[in-house]
Amino acid sequence: MLSRRFLRIKALQAIYAFMQDGPESMNSGEKQLLVSLDKLYELYIRQLSLLIEVSDFARRRIEENKLKFLPTEEDLHPNTRFTDNRFIAQLANNRDYLKKSHSFKISWADEEELIRKLYNTLRESDFYITYMDGPEPSYNDDKELAENIFNRIFAESELLQSFFEERSIYWSDDFEISLIMLQKTIKGFRADHDEFTPLPALLKDEYDADGSEDLDFVKNLYRKTIIHSDEFNTIIADKAQNWELDRIALMDILLLKMAMTEFIDFPSVPVKVTLNEYIELAKSFSTPKSKIFINGILDKLIVEFKATGKLVKTGRGLME
Repeated sequence: MLSRRFLRIKALQAIYAFMQDGPESMNSGEKQLLVSLDKLYELYIRQLSLLIEVSDFARRRIEENKLKFLPTEEDLHPNTRFTDNRFIAQLANNRDYLKKSHSFKISWADEEELIRKLYNTLRESDFYITYMDGPEPSYNDDKELAENIFNRIFAESELLQSFFEERSIYWSDDFEISLIMLQKTIKGFRADHDEFTPLPALLKDEYDADGSEDLDFVKNLYRKTIIHSDEFNTIIADKAQNWELDRIALMDILLLKMAMTEFIDFPSVPVKVTLNEYIELAKSFSTPKSKIFINGILDKLIVEFKATGKLVKTGRGLME
């Protein structure tokens, strides 16, 4: 489910932490990297469970309203489209979700005020009102409602983001990534999926008998970038003419080192893929001019590495 770009981001975060005197050793840093992946998946499962909890809150509210001393017509004959949402029901009964929710020991029992505020915000939203008052919803309409809840209620709730940030140091950086994972999950569900349909794994090849290629990728990218760090410092200093190494943004240096690692140690990753990926990461994680600087340095390195035989690509990683 995680793309290689997000794996690169995770490796970048771990390398940055290591370079800033975070973990005591490369091994402990790698363990923290793996923990951060596990915590990202936990955040994803927690947000799925939160969607179900908001639906359950609405159901409890309906039942409580029926027991009023003087119930209204609406109390006695409520609109149950939200609580009957087929996608949410699928998810609530999904065996894989239930197993993972249990393994993370997820409970919202002490967070009723948070749930109430999210539900009230949902009830006031235009998309919810349209869903509840419009024509009979299709299964795709049910999925669209769930997607809107994640993107327009949960994602925009400062209260919810603060809630997650207070519970894990990892989740302040993972919230946006988890939303993309949730979108992929919703799009992948079908009306005929039963309770035994597995949720997407964090890594697309996580359950392969030969091991996860994606997991090997992120671990090797982390370790080999650190191992070659001093050597790459010399190379960067040589190519960054008119720039002292300590004047170059640390993030630019890390991105260049990671790109060099992929050039040299990842023969199946195409050169153009590596080049494009690190230019894109520079746009998000470094200065406005970093993409131009990184592009220029990497272009020089590609020419030099080809000439010296350091750049050897095979299979899908052919030079072109």
